[in-house]
Amino acid sequence: MNGVLIPNTPIAVDFWSLRRAGCARLFFLSHMHSDHTVGLSSTWARPLYCSPISAYLLHRHLQVSKRWIRALEVGESHVLPLDETGRETMTVTLIDANHCPGSVMFLFEGYFGTILYTGDFRYTPSMLKEPALRVGKQIHTLYLDNTNCNPALVLPSQQEAARQIVELIRKHPQHHIKIGLYSLGKESLLEQLALEFQTWVVLSPRRLELVQLLGLADVFTVEEKAGRIHAVDHVEICHSAMLHWNQTHPTIAILPTSRKICRSHPDIHIIPYSDHSSYSELRAFVSALKPCQVVPIVSRQPYKGYFQDSLSPRLSVPRIPDSVQQYMSSSSRKPGFLWLLLKRRLKRPRTQGVVFEPLEENSDQSQGDRDSKKAKNENLSGDLEKQPSLQPLQIKQQLFPDLCSKEWDGAASLSESQKLVTVLTAPLGFSLHLRSTDEEFLSRETEEAIGVGSHVVPGGDNDGSAPTGNQSASMGQDSPLSHSSQAAPLLAPEFRGLALKYLLTPVNFFYTRFSSRGFDQQVEKYHKPYAEV
Repeated sequence: MNGVLIPNTPIAVDFWSLRRAGCARLFFLSHMHSDHTVGLSSTWARPLYCSPISAYLLHRHLQVSKRWIRALEVGESHVLPLDETGRETMTVTLIDANHCPGSVMFLFEGYFGTILYTGDFRYTPSMLKEPALRVGKQIHTLYLDNTNCNPALVLPSQQEAARQIVELIRKHPQHHIKIGLYSLGKESLLEQLALEFQTWVVLSPRRLELVQLLGLADVFTVEEKAGRIHAVDHVEICHSAMLHWNQTHPTIAILPTSRKICRSHPDIHIIPYSDHSSYSELRAFVSALKPCQVVPIVSRQPYKGYFQDSLSPRLSVPRIPDSVQQYMSSSSRKPGFLWLLLKRRLKRPRTQGVVFEPLEENSDQSQGDRDSKKAKNENLSGDLEKQPSLQPLQIKQQLFPDLCSKEWDGAASLSESQKLVTVLTAPLGFSLHLRSTDEEFLSRETEEAIGVGSHVVPGGDNDGSAPTGNQSASMGQDSPLSHSSQAAPLLAPEFRGLALKYLLTPVNFFYTRFSSRGFDQQVEKYHKPYAEV
């Protein structure tokens, strides 16, 4: 990835790894070549600044949302805030980089001084005539495209390389011409060749869409047989492809690049037409600007400090304003998405339901708990004994106001109300406790006062206990309770509604798969006849 994080600033250029971005808050894209967009995809969700052409290609080809794309006009200066309040600002100017459609250089001016980031560029003397550079500003830091920064690599100018290509094509007047290109760049060369030889240039539909956006001459088409010059992807030019093309028609291939490529076929021609500045052009550019320091952009390309004789004295490291420091640090402390999701799940209340405890291991502890709970509930039972006893129908009306909307003339027998009680059977060797959220239980005296059974359901014959007299009397012939289970208690009034309906629904009534909606529907279906009474 050929991108940088500019030190002591919130600026990142061609750098799209948020995990390593640190305090970067302002992101800039120089151009759309793949080695400068590593990590940039449709999931990008931060403001991004670039040229209008790059903005179009960014949304069209990488599906980055338009919500985050900020297109800045080339050749104009733009003021951007460096903090959350806008107290500290910087000026950024976009300059044409002469590299590919939409490629720009960024000139940043602010508390950090003046920084020029070239990105990939091919130097021309006209660049020094740009208003942003013509006034003789002192460039403190120059981020330089060092792709061809090698004194041993001598490159011709683009005009000279284009002339070599024209001469090569003239030597093969009956041949088809295959020109190997990257997905973006050298469109102006294709236009020049089309006008020189008065022929159509055949393009892919994707590249044709691009040249129409650029407003080039109408010399491009997608029809294969319309012209003799074909622009193809550079990886298509290989030995097998040359054999295939020459079987149907004599064909030569041209690779306009300064890279060292091995020729796999005698009809493949490499012309040093480059979109990157040559070493001599870089020296002329640095000598004219006289920056305080030069920082190479391409890390894999060795840089030996070739421009030390053209540098101005270095300045001290600028002080970062307090508001900018807060802006750079505050966002970095925001928790990530995964942490927020985990935190939300941890905050969810846990509903306590049925708890099974082995009798053998907890017999002593259970006896102590029952004694403490009995003492704790004596006051409650005493208060309830002072109140007038409630008939089972009245209890039902209090617990089921939605089911008892009609006036009842007569009192229902307890055996009828017992039909609504849930049958809960505990596994053998376990005691079953129905706990409320406040962990309060009704005492045995209170249960007898209101006509409710015990809240503990014995499992089998473990303790040898039998139903009490009140319980036996309350179970008539019409009771749906079997001898292997006792009646579950009616809960406190705060457990009204669907939760209580669940407790009062027989287990064997559920004929549905494990889904919350299915269980809710079954519960409502069971209680519907009682609501209609």
